[in-house]
Amino acid sequence: MYDIVPDESVNDQVAALPGHALTAYAEALDVLRLAPWNGFPVNGANPDGPVRRWDFGYGHAGHALYLILEEQREVHLLLVQWFGA
Repeated sequence: MYDIVPDESVNDQVAALPGHALTAYAEALDVLRLAPWNGFPVNGANPDGPVRRWDFGYGHAGHALYLILEEQREVHLLLVQWFGA
């Protein structure tokens, strides 16, 4: 299991999510705690890289960008965005 470590700005970004996105975001965090490597690599030229993206919510309107620190068993949340209505 991995620990979730949010960047300072992530708390504000999560607070800005619409209410209906919060359940999907919480579910995404549950998955990231267990299997963060299942996310999409941010850099297609480095598909095994530790910077990844997890899409969440209806129509994948939410995105979480994160860094995996495998030795520490940590997932550092860098950015959380919502593009849906």
